[in-house]
Amino acid sequence: MRRHCFAVALMLAGSAGAQSYAVEGSCRDGRPHGNYELRDPGGGLRVAGAFNRGKRTGSFLFWSSAGARIAHLPFEDDVLSGTLALWWPPPAKGAQPPPKLEATYVHGKLSGTKRSWFANGKPRAEFRYEQGTLAAARGVSEAGAALSDADARALAARDLESDEALLASLSALVTQHPPRCDPASDRLEKS
Repeated sequence: MRRHCFAVALMLAGSAGAQSYAVEGSCRDGRPHGNYELRDPGGGLRVAGAFNRGKRTGSFLFWSSAGARIAHLPFEDDVLSGTLALWWPPPAKGAQPPPKLEATYVHGKLSGTKRSWFANGKPRAEFRYEQGTLAAARGVSEAGAALSDADARALAARDLESDEALLASLSALVTQHPPRCDPASDRLEKS
């Protein structure tokens, strides 16, 4: 799982400096405001979301270079808040991507249930967080054997580290490619 998260992060952001992305977005008072889209050099949509006076708001959706949906990040006032979802790459072209992760965030902290699945769609783990602190952990091996509490908590810690790295990469893709806002005018930008 950790390797997959980093592979996705590299696939998305690792080439950010090498690629020339097209940014579509509008501005108000010199800050991003309204709909936002980031497209790769071939015109493929990689990120869609919205800003409110320079802060991410609502859903930010991310797609791979192959066009598969890979992430949904909910924001409120530029902070993760709501149900975050990640997907595995689809098993075949045109197929729906299987779920990888679903987690609830409240004001930037994990709060509630965090579920994950193996790439084959079978449940992998279920963790419960209270204001960012792990309260309970359950997990299974790929063979389906239940993990001990200690092993499930260790898995939760590894997943948290890996997930935070992936979220940082996704976030960096947006922050490194904002609409160009000229404080003197409010206009639609393409770069």
